[in-house]
Amino acid sequence: MDIRTGDILTMKKVHPCGEKRWLVLRTGMDFKLRCLGCGHEVMGPRSKFERNVKAIEHKEENKAE
Repeated sequence: MDIRTGDILTMKKVHPCGEKRWLVLRTGMDFKLRCLGCGHEVMGPRSKFERNVKAIEHKEENKAE
């Protein structure tokens, strides 16, 4: 999966606050995510989070052409 810092992940399961969308703060072997509903931050293994991703919204990158 092509997941980068700044992307927004829509997960299959809902966070207890009611939000499904998470902001990617860090990538690598582990992901660090922030809930867009309550601001709670979690860190865990990449494999666990990749299984639960429903959709990826890539961060818009400004390209000077």
